[in-house]
Amino acid sequence: MELRQLAYAVAVAETGSFTRAAHRCFVVQSALSHQIARLESELGTRLFERTSRQVRITAAGEAFLGPAREALAAIERARCEVAAVGSEVRGQLSIGTITPLTAVDLPDLLAAYRDRHPAVRVTLRARLVRDLLQEVREQACDLAFVDTRPEGPPAGLTGRVLAHEDLVAIVPHGHRLAGAARVTPARLAEEDMVDMPPGSGIRRHNDAAFAAAGATRTVAFEADTMALLEQLVGRGLGIGLVPAATAARMPAVTAVTATGVPARTVRAVWVASTASPAARAFLQLLRERTPEAPPEEDGPREEQAQDVELRGRTESDPDRRRG
Repeated sequence: MELRQLAYAVAVAETGSFTRAAHRCFVVQSALSHQIARLESELGTRLFERTSRQVRITAAGEAFLGPAREALAAIERARCEVAAVGSEVRGQLSIGTITPLTAVDLPDLLAAYRDRHPAVRVTLRARLVRDLLQEVREQACDLAFVDTRPEGPPAGLTGRVLAHEDLVAIVPHGHRLAGAARVTPARLAEEDMVDMPPGSGIRRHNDAAFAAAGATRTVAFEADTMALLEQLVGRGLGIGLVPAATAARMPAVTAVTATGVPARTVRAVWVASTASPAARAFLQLLRERTPEAPPEEDGPREEQAQDVELRGRTESDPDRRRG
């Protein structure tokens, strides 16, 4: 088994195509296909089912993918650790984030990081919290900015608290609640609501808040961006519940104080035991730029702890149609 075979298999799994995988790996498709066939022969099973229209990863391929990624990541970390001895941080850094993110100025943070460590290639992706946590655990992402429960980071991860954000209701201008001093979950539940999709951190937070208040609400519309959520609320299709800092940037709606809704906690999360020099350098910069955050970092929780986000990846969920 060769490292290039692992890289080729991961590329096919991630691109869903032998052609795109070959392009990513800078090899001709015939060479890549030959190496995948050799790997499958050595393993004694097929990793991919090929048809004329698509490439589908098999159950054996899914089982192989995680360890293959870990092996490739370990090799890359070894190279970067050696480079770091010479004081130069190199390699790749993959960051994931929720949107919007107001707890930190991420563009400014990335610009400062690039100035400090120009040899690191940084990629940024926006995902649902459910998917970001899984990618961090699988080392497909080095670090992610997510909203989580206040009591600690999700199972198996280390986290740094960045902010505790209050939530407010948003309603159309002129709505009957627009002039209210405050509203409760029970009152909000009397209206149709607009929210982010299942799997997002804010949706999980809002669902839990209404459940804790004993209020049953109807989410009539789901929006995969806050911009679309604002537009739907502004057109009178429902009301929303969003972070106050986000509502302050929404001119099409009116914000109303919500009581009985806990603040959400925004964290950076990562796997401390496998953090690369590039990731450690980014975390150092994050600590420097967020002095108001608690100096202690949340240690990893036990894997057997309750973890809604992880269960959401493994349980059957008919609403999982995004991300």
